[in-house]
Amino acid sequence: MKPQRLVTVKYNNTYQLLRAVLIGIVVGLVISLFRLAIQGNLQLVTKLFTYFHHHPQWLVVYAFGSIVIGWLLGRMSQRHPDIKGSGIPQVEGQLMGEYDLAWWPVFWRKLVGGIIGIGSGLFLGREGPSIQLGATLGQGIGERWNLTPIERRVSIASGAAAGLAAAFNAPLASAMFIIEEVYHNFSPLVWLSVLVSAVSSNFMAMQFFGLHHDLAVGHRLSLPVDQYWHLILLGILLGLMGRLYQIVVLRLGKWTRKIKWVKPEFYPSVALLLVIPIIWWWPQTIGGGNGLVLSLTSFPLSIKLMLGLLLLRFIFSMVSYATELPGGIFLPILTLGAVLGGLYIAVMANLGLLSATYLPNFIIYAMAGYFACISKAPFTAILLIAEMVGSLSHLMPLAVVAIVAYLVVDVLQGQPVYLAMFKNFMQKQTPVFKGMTQVTTTIYAGSALADQTIAAVNWPKDCLVIGVYRGEEQIMPRGKTHLKAGDTLVVEISGEHQGENQRWVREQAQANVN
Repeated sequence: MKPQRLVTVKYNNTYQLLRAVLIGIVVGLVISLFRLAIQGNLQLVTKLFTYFHHHPQWLVVYAFGSIVIGWLLGRMSQRHPDIKGSGIPQVEGQLMGEYDLAWWPVFWRKLVGGIIGIGSGLFLGREGPSIQLGATLGQGIGERWNLTPIERRVSIASGAAAGLAAAFNAPLASAMFIIEEVYHNFSPLVWLSVLVSAVSSNFMAMQFFGLHHDLAVGHRLSLPVDQYWHLILLGILLGLMGRLYQIVVLRLGKWTRKIKWVKPEFYPSVALLLVIPIIWWWPQTIGGGNGLVLSLTSFPLSIKLMLGLLLLRFIFSMVSYATELPGGIFLPILTLGAVLGGLYIAVMANLGLLSATYLPNFIIYAMAGYFACISKAPFTAILLIAEMVGSLSHLMPLAVVAIVAYLVVDVLQGQPVYLAMFKNFMQKQTPVFKGMTQVTTTIYAGSALADQTIAAVNWPKDCLVIGVYRGEEQIMPRGKTHLKAGDTLVVEISGEHQGENQRWVREQAQANVN
């Protein structure tokens, strides 16, 4: 291999950060209005059903309207698959350079579909659509400038982080989630842009929702150290249930397609009819679930009640996601985790092994553990729950539960759910490569790249090493440059195999040599 030539990629950091601020402000405003519209829709549905309790004949009209609206939404989703589901796989495909889409058609359809679908009471989360809405706005704003392909992706990533930050009021965890789970790019420019957009977006959301934390579960006591064995048991329970969740949600598409007597465009109509008795009898359980999480501590601590809530939320979350409407699994996962925490406390309190006063604590711990094992991102889960709850006093218990649950799913060979969804999504797509991709990765000790010269590595075609960072030192990459564990490697990738080459670089930098 010929010695690597130095390639200087010129970025104007000032302009990029100004774009990041602009993206954050615009996305924060739009997602705040998106949240308000969903809340207003849910409140309207609840008021309608209060009226129906006194005038049940109007349920017939509501049911007929649900069928029509469901069919219209289903038809839109089937004709425009870019808006299906959470939208996170589509955003990841864009950032990986394997997929591209026009931002405006996706934006308005996702917005309308999300407001109606989530606001109708289906068990769907607002966070996935918020990420895709933010990404499309970031793409749209970025296209107003003459950007390089890499800068365009940074704008998309910034918009995605801004969308999640406005959806959850959690800017740090939002930036971490997009970097760790979606973009997989840890370069300083990406980090700074994503964080600036998330903070700017959260500032806008605060103007609408104040300083209120979305999942501010009140707690009075800290769990004593001699009770930490409960955290291990809870982590094992969450890991087993998390693996079950992964299996079911990843196979939903295949299972629903086997039901030949219901066409895909009618999936939403079926779900909207099924949600009617839930709204009639248990209106506090509908939607993404944040209201249910906050009210769990006021419920009777009954094993039957918690088990019933778990079955209801698990089954109908799957029914809702199977509609393929715009809606995410992020918040429903947290809600299921909270209910599992409540169920654990109910069982242990009934056995006399743990005081019921720790119910709020275990709701918080279980939310982090369940999300950590399903997404296989424990650090993001801990940071997310700490921000959403508004307290750092749970860091140690959160870490124990998250790590145990993560290890259980890992032993059961579970993949990160968003990565698995991305792979399923890309299997149905023809890759569309736009420009080039830049991969930034740390070289791990014992990896294939550690203690090698650049020239000695059999790099794939269209891969070019453009930067090596060792601490604060930037090294000019040449063929004789010796790569060491701990170095940060920057590789520019172009051509038709960008996705495969990105994965190859990361595997060589991170996989241990056996």
